Amino acid sequence: QVQVVESGGGLVQAGGSLRLSCIVSGRTFSRYAMAWFCQAPGKEREFVAAIGYSGSNTYYADSVKGRFTISRDNTKNTVYLQMNSLKPEDTAVYYCATPFRPTPSSYSTRDSYDVWGQGTQVTVSS
Repeated sequence: QVQVVESGGGLVQAGGSLRLSCIVSGRTFSRYAMAWFCQAPGKEREFVAAIGYSGSNTYYADSVKGRFTISRDNTKNTVYLQMNSLKPEDTAVYYCATPFRPTPSSYSTRDSYDVWGQGTQVTVSS
């Protein structure tokens, strides 16, 4: 059984930083891409960032480019999301996800991912 568990959310002031972590078990982590999505109240879950299985390729939503960095440690089955220069509009529940296929045809599409974590709340105060 594949499990995905996020951690690292919290309350931070605008301009601050947080690092989210996501550990995966039950799947050969080093062979699979990984992604982060977020969902704000009343909004659809949307793509934030993704990373290829080796870590060489990364993909970002335009809204977070230059502020967020996705990375992974395949020795720890863990993917990270470093969030800098946080804005109040970044407030959301952040979800980590692993895809159906090791290399999804679309990294930014929710339907590419079959196992999701429970989410971690990020709140940015102004």
